[in-house]
Amino acid sequence: MIISKENVVKNERKNDAGEISLLISDLAGFDGKNEKIRMFGHAELLPGQEIKYHTHEGESETYYILSGKGLYNDNGKETEIFPGSVTFTPSGNGHGMKNTGEENLNFIALILID
Repeated sequence: MIISKENVVKNERKNDAGEISLLISDLAGFDGKNEKIRMFGHAELLPGQEIKYHTHEGESETYYILSGKGLYNDNGKETEIFPGSVTFTPSGNGHGMKNTGEENLNFIALILID
C-alpha cells in the first residue's frame, strides 16, 4: 500500500504564549494502519522552541533526527542531538527536547502502544 501525500494530515502546536512551536505531518493517518501505532509523523520544532518534559505510560516514543540541532532531556539527563541521532523513551520514562539551533529541528516521531 502506498499512502499519497494528499492523505497526510498537518497539525500545528502552539507554546504557552500562543505562538506556533511545532509542525507535525501525521504519516499514519490512514485506514488499515496497525492499531499499535499511535503516531508516526514528520515533525519540525521551530528555533528556540521546546517539547516540554513529559512521561509515557503504556507506550514508547522514538525520535530520528533528520536536520538541525538541539538538546534532548532523557529522564533529567541532557544530551546534544544532531542529524542521525536516535532517541528512545520506553513506557514509564520521560523526555523533552529543545531546538538550540537557528533552523527548524526536523525529526521523525514514532509512538507505539505496548
